Amino acid sequence: MNTLLAGLVDDAGLFPPTALPPADAVARHRRDLAAGHPMHALRFLVPVGRLEEVRSELRPDDRLRLGLIADAAGPGDPGGRLGDALATVAADTRLETALVEAPLAVFGEDPASALPAVLAATADTGVPLFLEPASPSDIDALLDAVTDVGAPGVGAKLRCGGVRAELFPSPAEVAHFVTVCARSCVPFKATAGLHHAVRHRDRSTGLTHHGYLNLLLAAALAATGPVNPAAVLRALETTSGDVLAEALGALPGPARTAARALFLSYGSCSTSTPVSEARTLLDAP
Repeated sequence: MNTLLAGLVDDAGLFPPTALPPADAVARHRRDLAAGHPMHALRFLVPVGRLEEVRSELRPDDRLRLGLIADAAGPGDPGGRLGDALATVAADTRLETALVEAPLAVFGEDPASALPAVLAATADTGVPLFLEPASPSDIDALLDAVTDVGAPGVGAKLRCGGVRAELFPSPAEVAHFVTVCARSCVPFKATAGLHHAVRHRDRSTGLTHHGYLNLLLAAALAATGPVNPAAVLRALETTSGDVLAEALGALPGPARTAARALFLSYGSCSTSTPVSEARTLLDAP
């Protein structure tokens, strides 16, 4: 199971619902770095607008690998301050930019015009870039724009939830996103809503969350053809941890490798819950 789980979880401790203060988020990340659990990607996700808050909490001996996230553009700043943030990180020996996540809406409403602004902000950095469409159903338009401007190697970002009900895509929307990425050989990251391993309804909010094991199985099915869209959808709709564990355990090695080549990682506000649930459901270390 190690191939499926290794480096799956990015640290999104700054984000809701946990939303740790920067001092606490950095302290927790230090502990995770020291522990070095194989399920952790050991990337710290930081919105560009909060970079200075994080830097103010660093020690001279800190070494953090960041996932920089373009958050909001200022007046006359279509790059969402991303270029300046990349330069700041590059000049700080305590930090490294491991990847960039960019909600395309920060750079403009039309993917065809927004994409060049993103690419300009990240030009010549060599940093992996993952683009988030306005909604998962817009993945086709995003990938068309990527093809049109000639930006090979760009990945996609799937938003699986948030603080409002409308931010949770349906299983059908997620299935479409995953299969389109698989057919286009475009890797994706996921974010928000994946608080637990298995699809479930949150009792406190009444919202139904996707599970990271559901998404792993969907990615495995989509990445090993011929793609069966109905099977991908069933994987996302499953609410049984035992069913998911059995299906994932039966995957051959190449399917596991293909799944993770497609589904790189996801941001979790808790870095302990994914590990504990994988241990319970999959007998992972």
